[in-house]
Order: sequence, then structure tokens, then C-alpha cells
Amino acid sequence: MNLLFGSVRGRATLGATLVVAVALAAAGVALVLSLRSNLIGEAGTQAERSARAVAAELAAGTPYDGLSGLDGDDRPVQVVDEDGRLVAGTQDLERISGTTTSEVRPRPAESVPGDGDDDDDDDDDDDDDSDGGRDSAESLEPGETGQEVTFTNGSATIDGDTEDYRYAAVDVMTPRGERLTVHAGGPLAAEHSAVRTARTALLIGVPLLSGLVAVVTWLVTGRALRPVAGIRREMAAITASEDLTRRVPEPDTHDEIARLARTTNETLAALEAAVERQRRFVADASHELRSPIASLRTQLEVAAAHPELLDLDGAVEDTVRLQHLAADLLLLARLDAGERPSDTRVDLTALVREEAAGRTGVVVPRTEPAEVAGSQGQLARVLTNLLDNGRRHARETVTVTVRREDGWAVLAVADDGEGVPEADRERIFERFVRLDAARSRDDGGAGLGLAIARDVAARHGGTLTVGEAPTGGALFELRLPLAGA
Repeated sequence: MNLLFGSVRGRATLGATLVVAVALAAAGVALVLSLRSNLIGEAGTQAERSARAVAAELAAGTPYDGLSGLDGDDRPVQVVDEDGRLVAGTQDLERISGTTTSEVRPRPAESVPGDGDDDDDDDDDDDDDSDGGRDSAESLEPGETGQEVTFTNGSATIDGDTEDYRYAAVDVMTPRGERLTVHAGGPLAAEHSAVRTARTALLIGVPLLSGLVAVVTWLVTGRALRPVAGIRREMAAITASEDLTRRVPEPDTHDEIARLARTTNETLAALEAAVERQRRFVADASHELRSPIASLRTQLEVAAAHPELLDLDGAVEDTVRLQHLAADLLLLARLDAGERPSDTRVDLTALVREEAAGRTGVVVPRTEPAEVAGSQGQLARVLTNLLDNGRRHARETVTVTVRREDGWAVLAVADDGEGVPEADRERIFERFVRLDAARSRDDGGAGLGLAIARDVAARHGGTLTVGEAPTGGALFELRLPLAGA
């Protein structure tokens, strides 16, 4: 059970089935109630029609034994006086309930309303305390039928047949001034039959429709989720084989699953590129480290055999270069790990003047006060790398400026060298890239300075680009958001 409903397919099927079942049940209950109300109303209308027909005859002075509505064998009718006594009723009426009296045999004092002695009325006054009378606030004149109708439910047995009825009670005043109440019943057999039929249909139909919805939802959901199963299997195979060149199948649709497959393949492509960059980085780092380590080892071995041949300056230089390379590699590793810079405010102008001080050929002709948020050590490393790169390629002068521009602090480093070809202006920011193949490693470095500078700029929410300086050399622009901007 947990395996079934622990899946998306199972939960979707269960949810859809429950929603449809509840909706069908609610609609069925409303349908039955509405059907029952309509049929009861129809029975009440029939009962009122019969009651008013008898009341009209009484209002016209028709004697009790001449009432046409009392000879029916399927609808009970009672005529009750003000004291609650039955004065006329349906023939063959054996039992009745739901009206003001349960009597089935009339006990009239006279056969015609209005005929007879006044003494009979005096005799009837003895029963004024009867609880079978029907109170009415409606005032009637002789020969008038009341407009108010009272409805009740009950049952009756006529000639051995017992049925449920909807009773309508109508008041009438005879020409002689006697107030009578006519009770007539409308059969509820059609209502009972229709309600039973509807209830039976609902008890059978709701489970069948719910089951059909469950089956259809299970099949449709399974078909819709089939590509997800393929994606999962392929991802499991990629994980097991560690082959990042593989891709998950993309369905020929335009739904969320197709977008998921495309996003997964894009993620795999990005992961493959990242792993490839990492492999190249490790290979290049190993290659770069090998040279100074081998040179330093050679010098030490020569010095051990021939102390007089020790090149101390060369050994120190190789050691310093090895130290710088190790520092660059450690900084790149921290940046790749997602290290976030601090939120310390750094005065970019003061940092420029500090780094430019004591450097030959570096001038700072124009600066504006500009504060940025970040790591002062990392920003100083960016400026150092840009100044070292500019001084390496400049003929005479490296110019550094700082300005504010639309919420940005722009640090520009321009040299008067040969510049960077437009085709190589993005390539120089890749790791271990040196455009001048003839330049020695000792003079040109490992090719990590500009890569580090761009990574630090990106970590600080800025950019680092290269273009052409007014003097024809390279122009590096570092853009960082102003503090508080």
C-alpha cells in the first residue's frame, strides 16, 4: 500500500478518485433532495386541488352525501367541523394519520350543511375543548372558501391499500355559516419510487464512475510519467558509469516533463564542462608546478655535489615563483568553492594609490572617491595582477584611473603597449593562457593573474573587460557596484 500511494502516480489516482467521488456524492444528494422536493410539491398541488374542489361544493351548499370528491378510491378526503369532528369522508377509508382527526366514519348532525335545528349546534358546544380543531386567523363569509392552505404528511388505508400522502387543509364557510375544514391527500408513491430509483442508481453509479476515473487516471498518469521513468533510469546509469557525455531522453512534447529533460541535459552539459575545466586545471597546475620544482631540485642536487656551483639567486627565484603559483592555485580553489567576499567597505581610490606607489612607470592622473563593499585583500590582488600585466606589456607607461558612473565604481588600467587582438579578448581570461608563446615562464607567469582577477570581480558582483586604450594598448576596466548603491 505504501509503495502504491507513495508514488506520484498512486497519489494522483487517489486524489482524482476522491475528488470525483465526493463531487458525485454531493451532486447525487442534491439531485435526490431536489427530486424529492419537487415530487412532494406536486403531490401537495394535487392535494390542494382536490381539497379546493370539495370546499367549493361545500361553499355552494352541496350536501355531504352529494360531494363528488368523496367517492374516489385512491385519495383520502375528510371534512371536519370546528370541533374537530369528522362530518364527511372518503368511502372505504379504513385508517388515516397526519390530519386533525383519525376518525374514518363521519358523525354528521344533519345531511345538508345549513339544514336542521339550532339545538344541534347547542349540543355541539359541549365539545369546544376538543383538541382536534384547526385554528385559523382567516376570516370567511358564508359561501366563501379560504385562501390559506396548510400542508402535512401522513398515511391512509383505503380498501386495504396503505399509502403515504401529502395532505392539504382548506377552510370553507357554508351558506348557513358553519366553518368546516377539508383535508385532501395527494399520493406520495411516485415520490417514494423516484427517490428509491435515484438512490439505487447513485449507490451503483458513484462507485462505478469512481472506479472508472481511477482506472483512467492511473493509465493517463502512467503514460504521462513514462518519460520521467526514462530520465530516472538514464540518470542512474550516468551516475553508475560516471560518463557525463551521456544525456537523458527528451520527449517530443512541450510540457513540464520535456522542459525537465532539457534542463537536466543542460545541467549535465554544464557539469561536464565544469569537470573538464577541473581536469584541465589539475593537468595545467601539475605542469606549471613541475617546472619550478624540477629546476629547484636540480639546483639543490648540483649544490649538494658541487657547493661552489650553487645558484642561490636562481633557487630563491624558483622558490618565490613556486610560492606565488601555490597562492594563486589556493585562491582559485577558494573561489571555485563559492567563497563569498566580506561586506567591508573598501576605498578603491586609496587602494589604487597604495598599490601604485613605488611602481616604475605607473601613473595615477585622475581619481574620484569611490567606496565598494568586499574583500580588501582580494581587490588588492586584482589591482596587483592588472598592474603587473600592464607593466609587462607596456612600452613606457601604465595609467590608472578611478571614476564613478551610474552607481558603479570604474577602475581603468591602460598601457601603451601593442594591445590585445579582438579575437583574444575573452581568451586571455582563461586559466593558464599566455598569448605570447615565445615569452618565458619566468617573465610571463603561469597565466592565472587575469583569470583570478575576473573571478574575483564576478564574486564581488562586478565585471572585468578588456578593450583598446587611447594610446593603442590594452585597456582593462573593472566595474564594481558602489557601496550602498
